[in-house]
Amino acid sequence: MKFLDEYRDEALATKVVDEIRRTVTKPWVLMEVCGGQTHAIVKYGIDRLLPEEVELVHGPGCPVCVTSLEMIDKAHAIAQRPDVIFCSFGDMLRVPGSDVDLLVLKSRGADIRVVYSPIDCLKIARANPDKKVVFFAIGFETTAPANAMSVWQARQQEIKNFSILVSHVLVPPSIASILQSPLNRVQGFLGPGHVCTIMGYREYEPIAERFRVPIVITGFEPIDILQGALMAIQQLEAGTHEVQNQYARVVQRDGNRVAQDLVNKVFEVCDRKWRGVGSIPKSGYKLRYEFHEHDAERLFNVKEIDTQESSTCISGLVLRGVKKPHDCPAFGKQCTPEHPLGATMVSAEGACAAYYVYGRHLEAKNGGRSSGDADRTSSSLTAEVA
Repeated sequence: MKFLDEYRDEALATKVVDEIRRTVTKPWVLMEVCGGQTHAIVKYGIDRLLPEEVELVHGPGCPVCVTSLEMIDKAHAIAQRPDVIFCSFGDMLRVPGSDVDLLVLKSRGADIRVVYSPIDCLKIARANPDKKVVFFAIGFETTAPANAMSVWQARQQEIKNFSILVSHVLVPPSIASILQSPLNRVQGFLGPGHVCTIMGYREYEPIAERFRVPIVITGFEPIDILQGALMAIQQLEAGTHEVQNQYARVVQRDGNRVAQDLVNKVFEVCDRKWRGVGSIPKSGYKLRYEFHEHDAERLFNVKEIDTQESSTCISGLVLRGVKKPHDCPAFGKQCTPEHPLGATMVSAEGACAAYYVYGRHLEAKNGGRSSGDADRTSSSLTAEVA
Protein backbone atom coordinates (compact mmCIF):
# COMPACT_ATOMS: atom_id res chain seq x y z
CA MET A 1 0.00 0.00 0.00
CA LYS A 2 1.46 3.36 -1.03
CA PHE A 3 2.77 5.45 1.87
CA LEU A 4 2.55 2.41 4.16
CA ASP A 5 4.59 -0.60 3.03
CA GLU A 6 7.23 1.58 1.42
CA TYR A 7 7.69 3.50 4.68
CA ARG A 8 8.10 0.25 6.66
CA ASP A 9 10.64 -1.38 4.36
CA GLU A 10 13.32 -3.16 6.40
CA ALA A 11 16.05 -2.89 3.76
CA LEU A 12 15.49 0.85 3.41
CA ALA A 13 15.42 1.27 7.20
CA THR A 14 18.76 -0.52 7.44
CA LYS A 15 20.28 1.81 4.84
CA VAL A 16 19.11 4.90 6.75
CA VAL A 17 20.44 3.52 10.04
CA ASP A 18 23.78 2.74 8.38
CA GLU A 19 23.94 6.32 7.11
CA ILE A 20 23.25 7.60 10.64
CA ARG A 21 26.11 5.43 11.94
CA ARG A 22 28.44 6.86 9.31
CA THR A 23 27.36 10.42 10.11
CA VAL A 24 27.37 10.55 13.92
CA THR A 25 30.66 11.34 15.65
CA LYS A 26 29.48 12.39 19.12
CA PRO A 27 26.46 11.93 21.46
CA TRP A 28 23.25 13.75 20.52
CA VAL A 29 19.83 13.95 22.19
CA LEU A 30 16.76 14.31 19.96
CA MET A 31 13.17 14.82 21.09
CA GLU A 32 10.02 13.93 19.19
CA VAL A 33 7.08 16.15 20.10
CA CYS A 34 4.16 14.08 18.86
CA GLY A 35 2.55 11.19 20.71
CA GLY A 36 1.98 9.31 17.46
CA GLN A 37 5.72 9.43 16.83
CA THR A 38 6.43 8.23 20.38
CA HIS A 39 4.11 5.27 19.85
CA ALA A 40 5.80 4.37 16.54
CA ILE A 41 9.29 4.71 18.04
CA VAL A 42 8.51 2.26 20.83
CA LYS A 43 6.38 -0.09 18.71
CA TYR A 44 9.08 -0.56 16.09
CA GLY A 45 12.01 -0.19 18.47
CA ILE A 46 13.40 2.70 16.43
CA ASP A 47 15.31 4.10 19.40
CA ARG A 48 17.10 0.75 19.65
CA LEU A 49 17.99 0.61 15.98
CA LEU A 50 19.92 3.84 16.33
CA PRO A 51 23.58 3.89 17.40
CA GLU A 52 24.18 4.45 21.10
CA GLU A 53 25.41 7.98 20.42
CA VAL A 54 21.87 8.97 19.45
CA GLU A 55 19.31 9.16 22.25
CA LEU A 56 15.61 9.77 21.64
CA VAL A 57 13.61 11.34 24.46
CA HIS A 58 9.86 11.86 24.48
CA GLY A 59 8.31 15.31 24.64
CA PRO A 60 4.91 16.74 25.57
CA GLY A 61 3.31 15.51 22.35
CA CYS A 62 0.32 13.66 23.78
CA PRO A 63 -2.62 16.09 24.10
CA VAL A 64 -4.38 13.88 26.64
CA CYS A 65 -1.24 13.75 28.78
CA VAL A 66 -0.71 17.50 28.96
CA THR A 67 -4.32 18.47 29.70
CA SER A 68 -4.02 20.04 33.14
CA LEU A 69 -5.42 18.30 36.19
CA GLU A 70 -7.36 21.45 37.01
CA MET A 71 -9.10 21.32 33.62
CA ILE A 72 -9.88 17.62 34.03
CA ASP A 73 -11.41 18.30 37.46
CA LYS A 74 -13.47 21.11 35.92
CA ALA A 75 -14.70 18.64 33.30
CA HIS A 76 -15.71 16.23 36.05
CA ALA A 77 -17.56 18.95 37.95
CA ILE A 78 -19.56 19.87 34.84
CA ALA A 79 -20.19 16.26 33.81
CA GLN A 80 -21.81 15.45 37.17
CA ARG A 81 -24.55 18.03 36.73
CA PRO A 82 -27.97 16.46 36.12
CA ASP A 83 -28.81 18.99 33.38
CA VAL A 84 -25.66 18.21 31.34
CA ILE A 85 -24.83 15.76 28.57
CA PHE A 86 -21.05 15.68 28.60
CA CYS A 87 -19.33 14.59 25.36
CA SER A 88 -15.73 13.63 24.81
CA PHE A 89 -13.42 11.60 22.67
CA GLY A 90 -12.90 8.17 24.19
CA ASP A 91 -9.28 8.70 25.18
CA MET A 92 -10.29 11.16 27.91
CA LEU A 93 -12.65 8.83 29.75
CA ARG A 94 -10.01 7.09 31.83
CA VAL A 95 -7.67 9.99 32.45
CA PRO A 96 -7.46 10.32 36.24
CA GLY A 97 -8.53 13.54 37.89
CA SER A 98 -7.83 14.32 41.55
CA ASP A 99 -10.38 11.70 42.65
CA VAL A 100 -12.00 9.76 39.79
CA ASP A 101 -12.24 9.66 35.99
CA LEU A 102 -15.11 10.22 33.56
CA LEU A 103 -15.72 6.49 33.23
CA VAL A 104 -16.37 6.20 36.97
CA LEU A 105 -18.72 9.18 36.83
CA LYS A 106 -20.55 7.53 33.93
CA SER A 107 -20.96 4.35 36.01
CA ARG A 108 -22.50 6.51 38.74
CA GLY A 109 -25.16 7.82 36.39
CA ALA A 110 -23.64 10.88 34.74
CA ASP A 111 -24.72 11.28 31.10
CA ILE A 112 -21.29 11.02 29.46
CA ARG A 113 -21.07 10.14 25.78
CA VAL A 114 -18.20 9.27 23.46
CA VAL A 115 -18.33 11.07 20.11
CA TYR A 116 -16.14 10.82 17.04
CA SER A 117 -16.44 14.47 16.06
CA PRO A 118 -17.49 17.63 17.92
CA ILE A 119 -20.04 18.15 15.14
CA ASP A 120 -21.87 15.09 16.53
CA CYS A 121 -22.59 17.16 19.63
CA LEU A 122 -24.74 19.57 17.61
CA LYS A 123 -27.05 16.70 16.68
CA ILE A 124 -27.23 15.67 20.33
CA ALA A 125 -28.01 19.24 21.36
CA ARG A 126 -30.83 19.55 18.82
CA ALA A 127 -32.29 16.22 19.98
CA ASN A 128 -32.12 17.21 23.67
CA PRO A 129 -33.26 20.85 23.94
CA ASP A 130 -33.86 20.49 27.69
CA LYS A 131 -30.21 19.55 28.30
CA LYS A 132 -26.94 21.46 28.13
CA VAL A 133 -24.52 19.64 25.83
CA VAL A 134 -20.83 20.19 26.57
CA PHE A 135 -17.87 18.97 24.49
CA PHE A 136 -14.42 18.58 26.07
CA ALA A 137 -12.25 20.34 23.46
CA ILE A 138 -8.68 19.24 24.07
CA GLY A 139 -5.74 18.83 21.74
CA PHE A 140 -3.02 20.59 19.84
CA GLU A 141 -3.53 22.73 16.76
CA THR A 142 -4.50 19.56 14.87
CA THR A 143 -7.98 19.31 16.41
CA ALA A 144 -8.62 23.04 16.69
CA PRO A 145 -10.28 23.46 13.25
CA ALA A 146 -12.98 20.84 13.93
CA ASN A 147 -13.67 22.29 17.38
CA ALA A 148 -13.81 25.79 15.93
CA MET A 149 -16.23 24.58 13.27
CA SER A 150 -18.58 23.12 15.89
CA VAL A 151 -18.81 26.49 17.65
CA TRP A 152 -19.13 28.36 14.37
CA GLN A 153 -21.98 26.13 13.23
CA ALA A 154 -23.68 26.31 16.64
CA ARG A 155 -23.85 30.08 16.33
CA GLN A 156 -24.94 29.95 12.69
CA GLN A 157 -27.69 27.42 13.51
CA GLU A 158 -28.65 29.17 16.78
CA ILE A 159 -28.04 26.08 18.89
CA LYS A 160 -28.04 27.72 22.31
CA ASN A 161 -27.58 24.60 24.46
CA PHE A 162 -24.15 23.65 23.12
CA SER A 163 -20.81 24.73 24.59
CA ILE A 164 -17.21 23.56 24.69
CA LEU A 165 -14.75 23.29 27.56
CA VAL A 166 -11.57 24.52 25.86
CA SER A 167 -8.16 23.12 26.75
CA HIS A 168 -6.22 23.57 23.52
CA VAL A 169 -2.43 23.76 23.70
CA LEU A 170 0.13 24.93 21.14
CA VAL A 171 3.38 23.17 20.25
CA PRO A 172 5.87 26.00 19.48
CA PRO A 173 5.67 27.59 22.97
CA SER A 174 6.19 24.19 24.58
CA ILE A 175 9.38 23.64 22.56
CA ALA A 176 10.65 27.06 23.63
CA SER A 177 9.79 26.23 27.25
CA ILE A 178 11.77 22.98 27.09
CA LEU A 179 14.78 24.75 25.60
CA GLN A 180 14.68 27.45 28.30
CA SER A 181 14.60 24.92 31.16
CA PRO A 182 17.81 24.49 33.18
CA LEU A 183 17.14 20.74 33.03
CA ASN A 184 17.10 20.67 29.23
CA ARG A 185 19.17 18.02 27.45
CA VAL A 186 17.55 18.27 24.01
CA GLN A 187 19.76 19.32 21.09
CA GLY A 188 17.38 18.74 18.16
CA PHE A 189 13.69 18.10 17.50
CA LEU A 190 11.58 15.86 15.32
CA GLY A 191 8.68 18.22 14.68
CA PRO A 192 4.98 17.27 14.77
CA GLY A 193 3.78 16.31 11.28
CA HIS A 194 0.05 16.45 12.03
CA VAL A 195 0.20 19.86 13.69
CA CYS A 196 2.25 21.28 10.81
CA THR A 197 -0.26 19.91 8.30
CA ILE A 198 -2.62 22.55 9.72
CA MET A 199 -0.26 25.30 10.83
CA GLY A 200 2.74 24.91 8.53
CA TYR A 201 6.19 25.40 10.02
CA ARG A 202 6.91 29.14 9.81
CA GLU A 203 6.44 29.41 13.60
CA TYR A 204 9.32 27.01 14.20
CA GLU A 205 11.88 29.01 12.22
CA PRO A 206 12.42 31.73 14.87
CA ILE A 207 12.78 29.01 17.52
CA ALA A 208 15.45 27.19 15.53
CA GLU A 209 17.29 30.46 14.99
CA ARG A 210 16.96 31.76 18.57
CA PHE A 211 18.03 28.54 20.31
CA ARG A 212 20.30 27.30 17.52
CA VAL A 213 18.65 23.88 17.31
CA PRO A 214 17.63 21.91 14.22
CA ILE A 215 13.92 21.11 13.89
CA VAL A 216 12.89 18.50 11.33
CA ILE A 217 9.16 18.21 10.63
CA THR A 218 8.68 14.45 10.59
CA GLY A 219 6.04 11.86 9.69
CA PHE A 220 4.96 8.80 11.63
CA GLU A 221 6.15 5.68 9.86
CA PRO A 222 9.51 4.02 10.68
CA ILE A 223 11.27 5.40 7.60
CA ASP A 224 9.87 8.86 8.31
CA ILE A 225 11.27 8.88 11.83
CA LEU A 226 14.64 7.41 10.87
CA GLN A 227 15.01 9.89 8.02
CA GLY A 228 14.00 12.74 10.32
CA ALA A 229 16.63 11.63 12.83
CA LEU A 230 19.26 11.46 10.07
CA MET A 231 18.41 14.98 8.88
CA ALA A 232 18.63 16.34 12.43
CA ILE A 233 21.95 14.58 13.09
CA GLN A 234 23.40 15.84 9.82
CA GLN A 235 22.58 19.38 10.93
CA LEU A 236 24.00 18.85 14.40
CA GLU A 237 27.22 17.43 13.02
CA ALA A 238 27.48 20.33 10.56
CA GLY A 239 26.65 22.95 13.22
CA THR A 240 23.55 24.23 11.42
CA HIS A 241 20.13 24.99 12.89
CA GLU A 242 17.34 25.13 10.35
CA VAL A 243 13.78 23.91 10.00
CA GLN A 244 13.60 21.09 7.47
CA ASN A 245 10.53 19.28 6.18
CA GLN A 246 10.88 15.51 6.00
CA TYR A 247 7.07 15.13 5.75
CA ALA A 248 6.85 17.00 2.45
CA ARG A 249 4.23 14.62 1.05
CA VAL A 250 1.76 16.11 3.54
CA VAL A 251 3.15 19.32 5.06
CA GLN A 252 3.66 22.68 3.35
CA ARG A 253 5.46 25.67 4.85
CA ASP A 254 2.27 27.74 5.08
CA GLY A 255 0.01 24.89 6.18
CA ASN A 256 -3.74 24.96 5.59
CA ARG A 257 -4.73 28.62 5.40
CA VAL A 258 -8.48 27.90 5.32
CA ALA A 259 -8.27 25.94 8.57
CA GLN A 260 -6.07 28.60 10.16
CA ASP A 261 -8.54 31.36 9.23
CA LEU A 262 -11.41 29.48 10.89
CA VAL A 263 -9.38 28.84 14.04
CA ASN A 264 -8.39 32.50 14.27
CA LYS A 265 -12.01 33.61 13.91
CA VAL A 266 -13.19 31.46 16.81
CA PHE A 267 -10.14 31.25 19.13
CA GLU A 268 -7.50 33.57 20.46
CA VAL A 269 -4.14 32.78 22.08
CA CYS A 270 -3.94 32.62 25.87
CA ASP A 271 -1.69 31.36 28.66
CA ARG A 272 -2.29 27.68 29.41
CA LYS A 273 -1.40 25.23 32.17
CA TRP A 274 0.23 21.97 31.05
CA ARG A 275 -0.01 18.91 33.25
CA GLY A 276 3.37 18.09 34.70
CA VAL A 277 4.94 21.18 33.16
CA GLY A 278 3.13 24.20 34.61
CA SER A 279 1.87 27.38 33.01
CA ILE A 280 3.41 28.34 29.66
CA PRO A 281 2.67 31.86 28.38
CA LYS A 282 0.69 32.13 25.14
CA SER A 283 0.60 28.36 24.74
CA GLY A 284 -3.12 27.75 24.33
CA TYR A 285 -6.38 28.77 22.73
CA LYS A 286 -9.51 30.15 24.34
CA LEU A 287 -12.80 31.20 22.78
CA ARG A 288 -13.07 34.78 21.58
CA TYR A 289 -15.60 36.92 23.41
CA GLU A 290 -17.93 36.88 20.39
CA PHE A 291 -18.53 33.19 21.16
CA HIS A 292 -18.83 33.51 24.95
CA GLU A 293 -22.31 31.95 24.91
CA HIS A 294 -20.62 28.68 23.93
CA ASP A 295 -17.87 28.86 26.59
CA ALA A 296 -18.56 26.10 29.13
CA GLU A 297 -15.99 27.37 31.61
CA ARG A 298 -17.86 30.69 31.80
CA LEU A 299 -21.37 29.23 31.65
CA PHE A 300 -20.81 26.81 34.52
CA ASN A 301 -18.58 29.14 36.53
CA VAL A 302 -15.90 26.53 37.28
CA LYS A 303 -13.03 28.90 37.97
CA GLU A 304 -11.00 27.64 40.92
CA ILE A 305 -10.62 23.96 41.79
CA ASP A 306 -8.11 22.49 44.24
CA THR A 307 -6.18 19.66 42.58
CA GLN A 308 -4.03 16.85 43.90
CA GLU A 309 -1.44 15.06 41.76
CA SER A 310 0.02 11.66 42.58
CA SER A 311 3.15 12.09 44.70
CA THR A 312 4.73 9.06 42.98
CA CYS A 313 4.08 9.83 39.31
CA ILE A 314 6.97 11.46 37.40
CA SER A 315 4.99 12.12 34.22
CA GLY A 316 6.01 15.78 34.28
CA LEU A 317 9.67 14.82 33.96
CA VAL A 318 8.79 12.33 31.22
CA LEU A 319 6.89 14.99 29.28
CA ARG A 320 9.91 17.32 29.42
CA GLY A 321 12.32 14.65 28.24
CA VAL A 322 14.24 14.66 31.53
CA LYS A 323 13.26 11.10 32.50
CA LYS A 324 11.93 8.04 30.71
CA PRO A 325 9.02 5.85 31.84
CA HIS A 326 11.23 3.06 33.19
CA ASP A 327 12.92 5.60 35.49
CA CYS A 328 9.72 5.83 37.52
CA PRO A 329 9.60 3.49 40.57
CA ALA A 330 5.86 2.97 40.01
CA PHE A 331 6.12 2.09 36.31
CA GLY A 332 4.55 -1.30 35.60
CA LYS A 333 3.93 -1.84 39.32
CA GLN A 334 1.56 0.56 41.05
CA CYS A 335 1.05 2.31 37.69
CA THR A 336 -0.39 0.30 34.78
CA PRO A 337 -2.91 1.06 32.00
CA GLU A 338 -5.58 -0.61 34.16
CA HIS A 339 -4.65 1.49 37.21
CA PRO A 340 -2.82 4.60 35.94
CA LEU A 341 -1.33 7.14 38.30
CA GLY A 342 -0.84 9.71 35.56
CA ALA A 343 -2.06 10.61 32.10
CA THR A 344 1.10 9.39 30.35
CA MET A 345 0.03 5.86 31.26
CA VAL A 346 -3.67 6.09 30.45
CA SER A 347 -3.45 7.71 27.02
CA ALA A 348 -2.77 5.47 24.03
CA GLU A 349 -0.25 8.09 22.85
CA GLY A 350 1.41 8.49 26.25
CA ALA A 351 5.05 7.43 26.55
CA CYS A 352 4.40 5.32 29.66
CA ALA A 353 1.53 3.45 27.99
CA ALA A 354 3.64 2.80 24.89
CA TYR A 355 6.50 1.44 26.98
CA TYR A 356 4.09 -0.78 28.89
CA VAL A 357 2.16 -2.10 25.89
CA TYR A 358 5.38 -3.15 24.14
CA GLY A 359 6.80 -4.89 27.19
CA ARG A 360 9.53 -2.58 28.36
CA HIS A 361 8.32 -2.87 31.94
CA LEU A 362 9.47 -6.49 31.79
CA GLU A 363 13.04 -5.70 30.82
CA ALA A 364 16.06 -5.10 33.00
CA LYS A 365 16.66 -1.39 33.52
CA ASN A 366 19.95 -0.56 31.87
CA GLY A 367 19.39 2.78 30.23
CA GLY A 368 16.52 1.63 28.02
CA ARG A 369 18.51 -0.97 26.07
CA SER A 370 18.81 -4.71 26.52
CA SER A 371 21.05 -7.23 24.84
CA GLY A 372 19.51 -8.39 21.59
CA ASP A 373 17.34 -5.29 21.21
CA ALA A 374 18.46 -4.56 17.67
CA ASP A 375 17.83 -8.15 16.58
CA ARG A 376 14.32 -8.17 18.10
CA THR A 377 13.54 -4.80 16.55
CA SER A 378 14.64 -5.93 13.09
CA SER A 379 12.50 -9.03 13.38
CA SER A 380 9.43 -7.07 14.53
CA LEU A 381 9.79 -4.60 11.67
CA THR A 382 10.03 -7.47 9.20
CA ALA A 383 6.93 -9.08 10.68
CA GLU A 384 5.02 -5.79 10.54
CA VAL A 385 5.88 -5.29 6.87
CA ALA A 386 4.94 -8.88 6.05
